Amino acid sequence: MADDSQRPIIIKRIKKNAAGHHGGAWKIAYADFVTAMMAFFLLMWLLGSTTKGELQGIADYFQTPLKVSLMGGTGAGDRTSPLSAGGRDLTRSDSLQQKRGEMPEQKKRIPAREAQAEVAKLEMAKLKGLKARLEEVIDASALLRQYRSQLLIDITTEGLRIQIIDEQNRPMFDLGSAHLKPYARDILLALSAPLNEVENSLSLTGHTDAKPYALGERGYSNWELSADRANSSRRVLVTGGIADGKIKRVVGMASAVLFDGNDPLNPANRRIAIIVLSKQAEESLKKVSGGLAVGKGDDVSKEALDAAAR
Repeated sequence: MADDSQRPIIIKRIKKNAAGHHGGAWKIAYADFVTAMMAFFLLMWLLGSTTKGELQGIADYFQTPLKVSLMGGTGAGDRTSPLSAGGRDLTRSDSLQQKRGEMPEQKKRIPAREAQAEVAKLEMAKLKGLKARLEEVIDASALLRQYRSQLLIDITTEGLRIQIIDEQNRPMFDLGSAHLKPYARDILLALSAPLNEVENSLSLTGHTDAKPYALGERGYSNWELSADRANSSRRVLVTGGIADGKIKRVVGMASAVLFDGNDPLNPANRRIAIIVLSKQAEESLKKVSGGLAVGKGDDVSKEALDAAAR
């Protein structure tokens, strides 16, 4: 039996690595994280640079893709030609996408309406300035201050309206005549200068009360009288400095439009209305009448015909 003390002693040492190899799983997780972050920031960038119309188009495409494809819009590539390719037409100058069902003509009308609204706003400011100017002229004139109760100034849909009305003991014209009283003539002459300062055209309208002539409307009536009075006022304004061609309409309304509807015989119904026409009202006048209208009735006075011929 061999001696155990003679056997070799074998020592096995296992080398342990504290930072042992863990494989490549961490690399895959990191790559996924970086990809997710890139996708997130790309999404944020797209949301920030995309118009509201484009976002709505994308949403509509995923909801009803066939409908969007047929009607056009962002979901269908914003096509402007029959080609089946997508993408934005680089020849288009506008940055906003075409909305569903919206035609190019509709898009063009929006700026036009805005421009018209701006023009109307500026003109309204000009008419208000003229109103203030006329009130200053009336207050500064000793003559006009006497007749302040007979001068009414307001702004209507047609423009700035100045009404010179009769009073019980102070009519503008002789009874049943187109002959102006001296003070009525002075009022018109005083108003001529400020009215001529604006470039807007003028309209004159004559009104009477409802008291008829003996023959009614078969002969010379309130229609002719109101037209003659308006035309007589026109001549005084021209004498006072109103430029030729500035007056575009002279109309006789008789008692068709009463100032006091509750009392047709009220002297205030007998009046002359001078309207500083807005540009829109002047354009409408040209389209509707194509010229200058005078009175109404069977027989029109020579003065009224002269006014219509201008």
